[in-house]
Amino acid sequence: MPNIFSLTKSLIVLLAATSALGPGAMQILLPALPVIQETFAVSTEVAQLTLSLSMLSIAMGTLVYGPLSDKYGRKPIMIMGLVITLAGSVFCYLAETIEFLILGRIVQAFGAAVGLVLARAIARDVYGPGEAARVISTLVMVMVVIPMFSPALGGELMARFGWETVFLAVALLASIMLVLVITHLPETLQTPVPFEGLRSMLFTFILLLRSRAFCGYAFCVTFVSVIFFSFISAAPEIMVSVLDRPPTEYGYYFVMIPLCFMIGNHVARHYGTHVEINTMIHHGASITIGGIVLAIVLQLIGLHHPLVLFAPVAIGIFGNGIVLPNAQAAAINEFPQFAGSASGLTGFLQMSLSAAAAQLVAVIYNGTVFPLLLLMLGAAVLSLVCFRLGVGR
Repeated sequence: MPNIFSLTKSLIVLLAATSALGPGAMQILLPALPVIQETFAVSTEVAQLTLSLSMLSIAMGTLVYGPLSDKYGRKPIMIMGLVITLAGSVFCYLAETIEFLILGRIVQAFGAAVGLVLARAIARDVYGPGEAARVISTLVMVMVVIPMFSPALGGELMARFGWETVFLAVALLASIMLVLVITHLPETLQTPVPFEGLRSMLFTFILLLRSRAFCGYAFCVTFVSVIFFSFISAAPEIMVSVLDRPPTEYGYYFVMIPLCFMIGNHVARHYGTHVEINTMIHHGASITIGGIVLAIVLQLIGLHHPLVLFAPVAIGIFGNGIVLPNAQAAAINEFPQFAGSASGLTGFLQMSLSAAAAQLVAVIYNGTVFPLLLLMLGAAVLSLVCFRLGVGR
């Protein structure tokens, strides 16, 4: 049943910002990966752990925050997550070895996962199943602004003040959000769900995974996310070693990726009341496959400018922007009484497989763009296949 109040625009922006904190904290460090590799004299695979293990940490966080928020409420768990983010960011800034930097990134990411889970759960608390998809589309559209400019911001901070200062930026952002959540965010959970420990949590997850429809939507979301995170994990290295461009230039080409994702969210939100949700997901997944195929074809004919890589991938990400909010909302709506757990499990699947894909990209990298693009194409096809098997047309 919908909640007794609706979210104001300012609260939607706040929820969007908390959702963006995890992806933003990950992506702000991307331009610095080659520099981190050189600074600590480590291999590409080890430097990549600062990204892939932080993604895995987000996955673990999403698994925990959902059930906790179903019992203890959305607001106190949101506060706890932001405090952990702040502590992890300070730890990263003070780290003097690659091991401590990776550990700090794990702590930072675990805390920042809270917004990814609870923003969607709060939207489902307040609105019914039909309106929740449109609200989540709005959340996602607003939240991509921070990650959109994160690599560019990270590149500028790295060039002017050193790569370590990116963690101060994340700490400042987390502090501002913490104050705003404490002072402005209402509690939206109306009926707490008993939480009896790990066994109860696992039982809820098993219940969700037994649903064919939930799995169809959740794994559709998962492989859509694999496409995005595979690209952002490999693109900085490709810019330097394949396209012979400086690391700071990556952030400016990257802007078109979240921008097209945001446009896709706008399309999903605008047509959400006129087009059936499964139709939207099918069309969006098909666009994603088409964009990645176009990128492969352009590389095969010998075009190797950054724009030739980023533009068709951006078309694919536009399709992702249509798929993601609709599939996320549909997955949560399968079990509204377990909205937090459903959101958390979906987030866990997203980030754990994306973390594995990000590390796999570093392993299979052969000095060309083709391993990355083929991995992205496989994920795009699997996204559509999972949706069709779980939900049908």
